[in-house]
Amino acid sequence: MTTSELQDKIVLPRDSRYRQLRSTYTTVGSPAAVLLPENPAQVAAALRYARERNLPLSVRSGGHGLSGRATNDDGVVIDLSGMNRVDVIDRKARIVRVEAGARWAQVAQALTPYGLAISSGDHGNVGVGGLATGGGVGWLVRQYGLTIDHIRAAEVVLADGRVVRADADNEPDLLWAVRGAGSGVGVVVAFEIEALELRDVGIAQLAVGLDREGRALRRWADYMASAPRELSTAVTLVPHGRSAVASITAVVAGASERRLRAAVEPLLAIGTGVLDEHAQIAPYAALVSTAHLHPNVGQQPVTTTNGLLTAMTDDDAAAIMSVVTGPGQPLIQMRSLGGAVNDVPADATAYAHRHHGVLVIGTMFPPRGGARLDAVWEPLSGRVDGAYIGFESRPDESAFKRIYPDATGDRVREVWSRYDPDGIFQSLWQPSQAKRR
Repeated sequence: MTTSELQDKIVLPRDSRYRQLRSTYTTVGSPAAVLLPENPAQVAAALRYARERNLPLSVRSGGHGLSGRATNDDGVVIDLSGMNRVDVIDRKARIVRVEAGARWAQVAQALTPYGLAISSGDHGNVGVGGLATGGGVGWLVRQYGLTIDHIRAAEVVLADGRVVRADADNEPDLLWAVRGAGSGVGVVVAFEIEALELRDVGIAQLAVGLDREGRALRRWADYMASAPRELSTAVTLVPHGRSAVASITAVVAGASERRLRAAVEPLLAIGTGVLDEHAQIAPYAALVSTAHLHPNVGQQPVTTTNGLLTAMTDDDAAAIMSVVTGPGQPLIQMRSLGGAVNDVPADATAYAHRHHGVLVIGTMFPPRGGARLDAVWEPLSGRVDGAYIGFESRPDESAFKRIYPDATGDRVREVWSRYDPDGIFQSLWQPSQAKRR
C-alpha cells in the first residue's frame, strides 16, 4: 500500500475535523497531521508517512492517557479510533477480539449480551490500546487480575511495516512486552482477550470520615488484604476541615445483595463515621458507561505520579494523611490490588509488581505542576516501591526505572531494541512537547 492511499485518512489543520482530533484529554496538541487508518495496512502506511518526513510520532487509541503522549506539536498522530471492532470469536473459551481503537464503554456494551466482561480501567472513555499495553487496574482487579493478564494474542504493526501476530507460540517475547510495555514495540492494533463470565455487579458508594493519624487507612488496607477477591475498591481522599474524608467505590463481582452487604460492612467501620452510603446491583457496563464517551480537547490538564505498597504500615498511613491534609493538598487516590494480580509470576509479563497490595496515586492540577507535586509527594517517595505506567504523566528515565525495575527493565529494553531498532516508538517516552493548558 502506498502513502497516497491514505489521502482521505489525513487530517490537516485546515480540516474541519482537526479541532476534535488534535488533543488528548489532558494535553492540547498542534500536530502537523492526524492520520486515521482503518486496517493494519493503513497503519503501516501511516508509519511510512511519518518516517519519510522525519516527523515526531504519537499513537492514540482513546486519548485519555495522563502523559499526553498521544498528541504532539508539528508531528504525526496515528489515531486508531477507526479500528474499533469488538467480536466474540469463541464464546465457549470466552475469547474476545478487540481492536485497539475501541473504548472500554464500547467493549462493555458489546459484551453485555453474551454475559461477559473484561476488567478494564475505571472510565468508559479510556481507549483499549493504551490500557491493554500498560496494565489495566480495573473495577474487577482483585477477582480478574490486570487486563494484560488475560491477553492471549496481539496483532502488531512493527516499525518496518510488517504485521505480526504475537501469541504463546509465535513471537512470545513480543507478547511478553505487549503485556505491560507495549508502547515501545510497535502499533498494537488488536488483542485477543479472555473475558470473565459476568453480567451484574454490586456497587457501593461510601463516604467515611478519617482520622489525621491514618488509623482508618490502615484498617482499609488490612481489610482489603484479606477481603474476598470478588471485592475491589478505589478510594479518593478529600480534605475536610482538619482531617479528610474517604470517598470509596466498592465493587463486588456478582449480583448478590447479600454478598455486597457482607463485603461492604467492614468498610463502614474503618473510620470516624459514615457520612454517606448508597448501594445497588447493576450491569457491569454501568461502571464504564457509554455516557462517559466524549471528545478529548485538552480539558483536564494534570500532573500525576504514583507508587506501590506491599502492605500499608502505620507510618505509611500517617505519611499519606500528612500529604492529604498538608498545605499542598494534591488529589490522593488509592486502589486495592492483591488477589488475582498477585497470582501471576513477576516475570510472566512486563508488569513486574506482583507482590503489592496498594496503589497510591497523587495528582496536581494547574496552576501547580510537577515541581509542586514532587514537593508534596516527598513524604511518600521513600515509602512506595515501583510504579504503574497508567498513572504516570512524566514518562522519563526515572519513571522507566520505577515502572520496569531491574531485570524486567533490561528485558524490556532488549525486546524494544529488537523489534524497533531505530527507536521510533521509544521516542514516545520523551516528555510531550504538546501544550498543557
